[in-house]
Amino acid sequence: MKKFFLSLLALLAGCGSDKPREPQQILAQTWPQIEAKGRSQTVSMVMWQGDPLINRYMNGYVRPELKRRYGIDLQISAGQGAGLVQTLAAEQQADQPSEADLLWINGETFYQLRQINGLLGPFVAQLPNAGFLDLQNPFINTDFQQPVAGMECPWGNVQFTFIYDSSKVTRPPQSFAELPAFLKAHPGQFTIPNEFTGMTLLKSWMIALSGDPKLFQGKFDEAVYQKWSGALWRQLNESRPYFWKQGRTFPEQLAPLHQLFANGEVAFTFSNNDAEVDNKVNQKVFPATARAYVPAPGTIRNSHYLGIVRRAQHPEAALLVINFLISPEAQLKKMDPNVWGDHTVLNLQALPAAQREQFEQLPSRRYAPRREAIQGLALPEPDPEYMTRLFKDFRTYVIEK
Repeated sequence: MKKFFLSLLALLAGCGSDKPREPQQILAQTWPQIEAKGRSQTVSMVMWQGDPLINRYMNGYVRPELKRRYGIDLQISAGQGAGLVQTLAAEQQADQPSEADLLWINGETFYQLRQINGLLGPFVAQLPNAGFLDLQNPFINTDFQQPVAGMECPWGNVQFTFIYDSSKVTRPPQSFAELPAFLKAHPGQFTIPNEFTGMTLLKSWMIALSGDPKLFQGKFDEAVYQKWSGALWRQLNESRPYFWKQGRTFPEQLAPLHQLFANGEVAFTFSNNDAEVDNKVNQKVFPATARAYVPAPGTIRNSHYLGIVRRAQHPEAALLVINFLISPEAQLKKMDPNVWGDHTVLNLQALPAAQREQFEQLPSRRYAPRREAIQGLALPEPDPEYMTRLFKDFRTYVIEK
């Protein structure tokens, strides 16, 4: 009988441990309590894995450092966007703990996770390194017109750029207004990937056509979208015969477009990271003649973030991981163009002088514009609905037309 009760108690204890704790219970802890509980845990991180240098930064630097500092085993798996949201929603519906602890997210995914109450809660203020974050910067404290409000932690800040081969193009179009005439004069050299980066290009182009970026601030406006997306589809369809393969097909991902560019089949590719051209040239993926720039009146600048799943099994360990990822050491390593080139989300003036000097002495960009040169060409991200609609309508009004 005694053995039976002991077995029953063990079973009940096991069932109880599977029940996710309430966010307020987790976030009410002090940092020393979080650190003690988070050590020597396994953290499951879901992120985009489409760039070899990003993967090398995570696997070759971040994972060993977390193991050394905290005994944390960071396990990374691929996932993003709607598929990620659907998985978390299914776990919620089944009342199961999540298989994921930590997410790399922004924009539309952040919005959708808020809709299903899929995030832990406002945790950023808990992080000791949060004091270094540049949270007064509107390109960092606002995600697709959504106040971050501590629900996700800034990780990197980037701006969309055109990348061209200067051996083929002596003078690329300096503005979106010049682009149609340029395409007509240089047929077959340009196309648009039907994914996140391509949609960022389309958003920037649509805002340029409107002549007034303020129209796209605040909540989604149906009338604004209809008017200026309509102008965008007309211009795209007029230019389509001069696209790569006469616009009969479009790359479904950015990687194939990068490959077309590397092979010399097209003269342009794009990046959401203004420094990416440097690391691609350094890897010898792109030719040494590749250059990046921002056409007038500007392109989207945004930040990407780290979120913790509401039903995470190791939330304290996830907090330790995020605190490390925004540390001056990890941000410095990540900002190096030879490592990743992802612009920091830290306020450098808040750093001790010695650390600030390290950032200032990083290798400068050789093929990408310096940040100060494109500061006046940065456009804020519009509401997530604009991207959702562009995805759908680009296929309807251009690809399948």
